[in-house]
Amino acid sequence: MMLQTPSLQTDRTRLPLTMQMQSGQQDGADIGALIKSALVFLRRQYLMILVTAALASATSMLYLRLVPPTYTAQVQILLGNPRAQFLQQQSLLSEPLVDVAQIETQLQIIKSRATAVAVIKQLALADHPDFKEASSSLSSLQRWIQKWRSNPPEGGQSTKPNQLSENTIAAFLDRLSAGRVSYSHVIEVNFSSSDPQLAADIANAVANVYISDQLSAKFEATRTATGWLQERLRSLGDEALTAERAVNAYRSQNNMVSAGGKPIDEQQINDLNARLVAARAQASDAQVKLKRYESILQSNSTNSSAADLPEALGADVLQSQIINGLRQQYLDFSRREAEWSTRYGHDHLAVVNLRNRVRDTRTSILEEVRRLAESSRNEFEAAQQRLQEQEKQLAQAVSQSRVTNSAELTIRELESRAKSLRALYETFLQHYMGSAQQETFPISETRVIFPASAAQTRSKPKTKVVLAFGLLGGLALGILLAFVRDVMDRVFRTSSQLEAALELPCLSLVPLLLVPKTRRRTIRAQQTHEDLSQRTLSTVPEIHHAVVSMPLSRYTEAIRSIKLAIDHSPAKASNQVIGVTSALPNEGKTTIAASLAQLIGHSGKKVIIVDCDLRNPSLSSSVAPKATAGIVEVANGSRPLEEAIWHDPKTNLAFLPAVRRGTLLHTSEILSAESISKLFDRLRQNYDYIIVDLPPLTPLVDVRVTGSLVDCYVLVVEWGRTKIDVIQHALHTAPMVSDALIGAILNKTDIRAMSRYDARRSDYYDDSHYIRYGFSDA
Repeated sequence: MMLQTPSLQTDRTRLPLTMQMQSGQQDGADIGALIKSALVFLRRQYLMILVTAALASATSMLYLRLVPPTYTAQVQILLGNPRAQFLQQQSLLSEPLVDVAQIETQLQIIKSRATAVAVIKQLALADHPDFKEASSSLSSLQRWIQKWRSNPPEGGQSTKPNQLSENTIAAFLDRLSAGRVSYSHVIEVNFSSSDPQLAADIANAVANVYISDQLSAKFEATRTATGWLQERLRSLGDEALTAERAVNAYRSQNNMVSAGGKPIDEQQINDLNARLVAARAQASDAQVKLKRYESILQSNSTNSSAADLPEALGADVLQSQIINGLRQQYLDFSRREAEWSTRYGHDHLAVVNLRNRVRDTRTSILEEVRRLAESSRNEFEAAQQRLQEQEKQLAQAVSQSRVTNSAELTIRELESRAKSLRALYETFLQHYMGSAQQETFPISETRVIFPASAAQTRSKPKTKVVLAFGLLGGLALGILLAFVRDVMDRVFRTSSQLEAALELPCLSLVPLLLVPKTRRRTIRAQQTHEDLSQRTLSTVPEIHHAVVSMPLSRYTEAIRSIKLAIDHSPAKASNQVIGVTSALPNEGKTTIAASLAQLIGHSGKKVIIVDCDLRNPSLSSSVAPKATAGIVEVANGSRPLEEAIWHDPKTNLAFLPAVRRGTLLHTSEILSAESISKLFDRLRQNYDYIIVDLPPLTPLVDVRVTGSLVDCYVLVVEWGRTKIDVIQHALHTAPMVSDALIGAILNKTDIRAMSRYDARRSDYYDDSHYIRYGFSDA
């Protein structure tokens, strides 16, 4: 076996499957590596998976053998059965809207206790074996217990003879199921029983009970509505007649007569309004004329000039023929007076006469205007009087109209109520007639579209499904258990796993070495002929002498790998004193130490192995059981070193044992004493290699005090046994030992099983590669 290169990277194929998958995701491993890792996992856990699958399959077959067959009958019911047109018109109840909520309601009605009780009584199922209390299911028993606790029977009362038990109803409902077929309006009712014909009869009975219940409910609702309508019609007829009589009585009482579709007082108000408008117009016109005349008289007083009179006359004044004639005369005299004044002079008699005539004409005009003003004043006063009279009449008419309007509102309210009652009466009368007709022809919105028949095959348990479920479930459970077992397998299986967990190089994989029983007996027999005087190791156990007796074995090659790693360790220039230890007892450290020493001695080097396991010197007990002096005696000076060392003539190996003389209480003090240090200095001068068999790290502290004695340490880890956490804790508590470690050894390795844990290096463990170079285990 060649030396393995130390590596701190984790080989995910040597870790449990969970660590492998996580490492694969982090490192970006290809799918092929993951598949290979999964196959390796199945290979090493196949036995548990197969056993679990076999047990699950056997359980499935036992279940099929013990569980009685069940047959299921199906019946289909259509919701929303269309009715004839004339029935829809005459129907008193509105058409039900078939939606999800309505369908769910119908499903609950089908699965209700009322339906179950009706079918059980109709088919006399209380005494059937499927529904007896003795054969009720566990769920029924639990419900009965809960009910008994909430309502305990008083005085030990039992179920009445004609009353169905709760277990019978519960057993019936457990076998009954109903559901909607896809998104249609079809409901499928299923019932399961051990008798196929009974299942079909019960399913059909459930459908018939449900449809009969629908018919009964509709008939009862129609009959109730018809009775209510009849009573309501009678009261509505009386109320309508009373309301109409009240209208006529109020109209007569208030003398409310209409002409042309309108009340008389309303027509009178309209006429008075028209007259009032005309009177206001006349009064306004008279006032305007009066003001005009007064304005003319005021502007043409005696102090005014006569020449301004024609311009002062307005259009209203000029409408008078007298004034027009006088105006013409006035204008003619004024023109002649102006001409004659120019011709004859201003003081001429003719001119003076004309001037007098002009003044007289002006005075006549003003007198005529005064007369017209007086006439207009009279007309204005008359118009004012008529206007006041019209306003008074209108106020009286409006006052009277207010009273009439109040009565009109009352009469309208009475007429509206009478009309509403009459219309309501007519509507109820139509519904009553339709209800009376429909009551003679009841019909349900549901019908059976596919009745149930006796099933030819059982519905459960289904053999193929149960067997497939058992097999697949067993495989899944087996894989799960194997996965848990793999995860919980917190021991070292591969070198990469050891390197990743301890951050140490794996020096070698030492295979498990089994010595035949015949050789053991021979060895024990030879141990009785030991030469005690020469302290010769003539009866070394075969397991400690394997490197000499089997030089071409895989075990020996693994020991050579350890020796090569010690010689070429980069930690120190010289590793003369090598300490061999382990985390726990019985991991094979003593065997490794003895084999390494045998190999070095057989190669011609001077080597001594020192047993420093003072509390349990197992190497001394097996190699030199008759030794009377050892390392303790040499250290305290009671015996010289030469008298304590034993020799192996085959390999030139020297051995310094540890003699057990009672219980040693302070072994750590002995190993840390100066005398032991001086002893090792003497050994360094006399030997090329000093192999020290140390006690384990976890139970004792002796190894921690050997840092000044040992150049390097080799940690022995038992394959498939030593827990990872234990070794990590042991190294954490011994930092001096951890710093001086050159590597670890996987001891007692099952080489054939390694291929199940190391997918990428499965060919590495093939014996054919070693046989080619003459290696063998014999």
